[in-house]
Amino acid sequence: MSEAAEQVSTPKAAPAAPWYATGKRKRAVARIWLRPGNGEIVVNGEPLDDYFERPTSRMIARQGLELLEISDKYDVLATVAGGGHSAQAEAMRHGIARALLVEDGERRRTLKRAGYLTRDAREKERKKPGQPGARKRFQYSKR
Repeated sequence: MSEAAEQVSTPKAAPAAPWYATGKRKRAVARIWLRPGNGEIVVNGEPLDDYFERPTSRMIARQGLELLEISDKYDVLATVAGGGHSAQAEAMRHGIARALLVEDGERRRTLKRAGYLTRDAREKERKKPGQPGARKRFQYSKR
């Protein structure tokens, strides 16, 4: 009976649940699930290299993991919508940084210094009525 009690009292390692976070940039929204793995990144059902054609966008999406030198320790599943490819890559970087923070709060200082936790709030300004654009005015003619 004591052996059974010992078995019950010893804690078992819980299976690693995925950590979730949301990243945003302009109109792009990235939903990120982070789980222990071998470094595979899947975006909207496609590998990262197939989804982002530009090497710059791929590099931006990986920056948070590479900064902490853990790009081969986690798998990333991302769903991105809205915006263009550049904004989607930056939204992924923001979301991955936030998911890494949920997993381990000790990383906050490093990610904050790199600027990956800051939401870039710049968006396109709306067109105003009676004008050709957001700031542009029709040409003025005195005579």
